[in-house]
Amino acid sequence: MALQNKVLQLSCRSVLGEMLHQRFASNSRALRKSATSESLGICGTGEETLPGGLITPGARAEVVAQETRVKSLKEMPGPSAISNLIEFFYRDGFSRIHEIQMEHSQKYGKIFKSRFGPQLVVSIAGRDLVAEVLRMEGVAPQRGNMESWKEYRDLRGRSTGLISAEGEDWLKMRSVLRQLIMRPKDVAQFSDDVNAVVGDLVKRVDTLRSQQTDGLTVLNINDLFFKYAMEGMAAILYEDRLGCLENEIPQKSQDYIAALHLMFSSFKMTMYAGAIPKWLRTIIPRPWEEFCSSWDGLFSFSQIHVDKRLGEIQDLVSRGEKVKGGLLTHMLVTREMNLEEIYANMTEMLLAGVDTVSSRGEGDVGVDTVSSRGEGDVGVDTVSSNGRVTQEDLVVGGYFIPKGTQLALCHYSTSMDEENFPGADDFRPDRWIRKDAQDRVDNFGSIPFGYGIRSCIGRRIAELEMHLALTQLIQRFQIGVFPVTEEIKAKTHGLLCPAAPINLQFADRQP
Repeated sequence: MALQNKVLQLSCRSVLGEMLHQRFASNSRALRKSATSESLGICGTGEETLPGGLITPGARAEVVAQETRVKSLKEMPGPSAISNLIEFFYRDGFSRIHEIQMEHSQKYGKIFKSRFGPQLVVSIAGRDLVAEVLRMEGVAPQRGNMESWKEYRDLRGRSTGLISAEGEDWLKMRSVLRQLIMRPKDVAQFSDDVNAVVGDLVKRVDTLRSQQTDGLTVLNINDLFFKYAMEGMAAILYEDRLGCLENEIPQKSQDYIAALHLMFSSFKMTMYAGAIPKWLRTIIPRPWEEFCSSWDGLFSFSQIHVDKRLGEIQDLVSRGEKVKGGLLTHMLVTREMNLEEIYANMTEMLLAGVDTVSSRGEGDVGVDTVSSRGEGDVGVDTVSSNGRVTQEDLVVGGYFIPKGTQLALCHYSTSMDEENFPGADDFRPDRWIRKDAQDRVDNFGSIPFGYGIRSCIGRRIAELEMHLALTQLIQRFQIGVFPVTEEIKAKTHGLLCPAAPINLQFADRQP
């Protein structure tokens, strides 16, 4: 009975909010009437399962009992804990999260639960349910399990960054960074720096294809785009070049690349954290040691470049010269964050930026389209899932989900759902082309950069790097796929990426 009362409270609150929104759009008089009803404790009804109009709380309970029964987590379907342990730990399921999403959503439905040791996760695999969860978020949504990230920072005395921070700390960092990199007109100032990097990318393609007997093929384009993403992100974040597209990569950059690969390969450590007790590290120490070692390398690299720029600024000030620069310069001069917070944010943004830009899939095509649309979405299905921890009790998909429950938003399975995207297995870049500037598709089946206040803060930077690279490459080359004998599958390591090298052919485009 207590659960039912809680559900009624939640239903009244969410449904009344939706009703007020609808009535405001129709006429202000109805809005005032609804607002008055709210102050009297009168609750509206849901538009899908309940009749319209205002009813009393007693009538509400009767209607709920008759037309819908909210279920508990115990009633939610899902794989057993034993099968999960076998799937993820023995069969390395964390590298196949996207495939398991599809299997479980087909078997258990649009909402199901999984247990990893003591950790319970509710998976949301339906487009409309994902929209419902995200639209109910507050001012500071909480990500999924980041315990291992926080533990490392506490161990080393490091600050959290925008990815790992929560609550007030996250709000503070977000408010600082959003003023610098979230609006297209702000990010446009980085165009010259990124175009210089793209120029080096084109030269590198020329060099690599000349090393092959056909004079066309670039082997392992995955690695080339990874280095391009790293070089481009560093040019923006550090206001410096790393030499990743040179024939001989500097040792410090090689060390960072090694640390980055170690981080991606130990991605499972962040997933295992909630399921493996800490005492087990004494028996199996390697995963945690590699996890800490990779972060040590990433933080060290960022600190070197931040300190370098700080020294340059101090020299300019001591000589009485004007200080000019980009993102890092602004952060160091204004000190809206302390130095440790700057180290952390530079580290986490470079990590996220490299993975985001280098792992893209289906996207906009056509030089005119790419170069002229400043605010265009890049349609990609490379984010396999996203995590949230509920900050209040919710009713989703007919189930009561208590505060503190970890949610997994299954973006891969929604993006491969034929109801959302007909021919989902087909490569159809044209599905993302808009008719005009006002043509915006609100489809929660594919949200590669997230949604709402906790959406990807580096989205505009990622789009800038992809658009400028595509423009120059398509203008310069006729690009084709090197003949393959077997299907190249995907794997999960944070984002979705190819499980094997991809080879492309770059023929000179005729004038």
